Amino acid sequence: MLRVLAVDDEKPLLEELLYLLRSDPRVRSAEGACDATGALRRITRALESGPDGPDGIDVVFLDIQMAGLTGLDIARLLGGFARPPLIVFVTAHEGFAVQAFDLKAVDYVLKPVRPERLAEAVRRARALLGRPDGAQQPAPEPAVPDRRTPVPPAGTGTDAGAVERVPEQIAVELGGVTRFVAIADIAYVEAQGDYARLHTDGGSHLVRIPLSTLEERWAARGFVRIHRRHLVALGRIDELRMEAGTTSVRVGSAELQVSRRHARDLRDLLMRRATG
Repeated sequence: MLRVLAVDDEKPLLEELLYLLRSDPRVRSAEGACDATGALRRITRALESGPDGPDGIDVVFLDIQMAGLTGLDIARLLGGFARPPLIVFVTAHEGFAVQAFDLKAVDYVLKPVRPERLAEAVRRARALLGRPDGAQQPAPEPAVPDRRTPVPPAGTGTDAGAVERVPEQIAVELGGVTRFVAIADIAYVEAQGDYARLHTDGGSHLVRIPLSTLEERWAARGFVRIHRRHLVALGRIDELRMEAGTTSVRVGSAELQVSRRHARDLRDLLMRRATG
């Protein structure tokens, strides 16, 4: 069972977070700190005690925007220790996600906190600490509501020509609101740490799912990898430029670099599409 510390300088939000954590049977104890100073004082005691000591802390659920030191500042300080507690950021702002995962955060939970989303963060922390939830199956990625239906193996009595179903939409969470973005509206995807940013004509959306996973899932929809950081919908490419040994594509107003190892395949794909 986990020993956790919750840190938030807004008392009602801290109390709600502690209530949810204490309601989880996988959490042995949940303490609270209402500012960075109190959090550091408690974490210092935990570090002196050691992870197996009586004052140890397994996970810190940490707000980001606080008076004085921010949650990111605290995480940077903890990164200097050999065996710090794990960090789960709990914030109303999606814009710090890349920094958070650069600091080795276990998870990034958006406010208002939903119990099932917090439960998933607890599961991830337990898994990293070597305490998986028994035979419980991993919870689905919160950013993707639909899984592709796997092709049944031969001989199961299903149509041999059946193919995997690709979801029509992807769910995007922001501040407790879930929006459903049509995959057909996405022009390209940009890797941002453990997240991916979906670019559409109307703006961009951050989801927690690796670019490599989207590459695999959306290949049937015409998305191709052009760079370690970019996945592009073939039908949204307006121009292919090859100059001075470099290759790039224009997608709307964005110009994206194409890596050398992807350049020839991309050119061939575009030519085949153009010639029918």
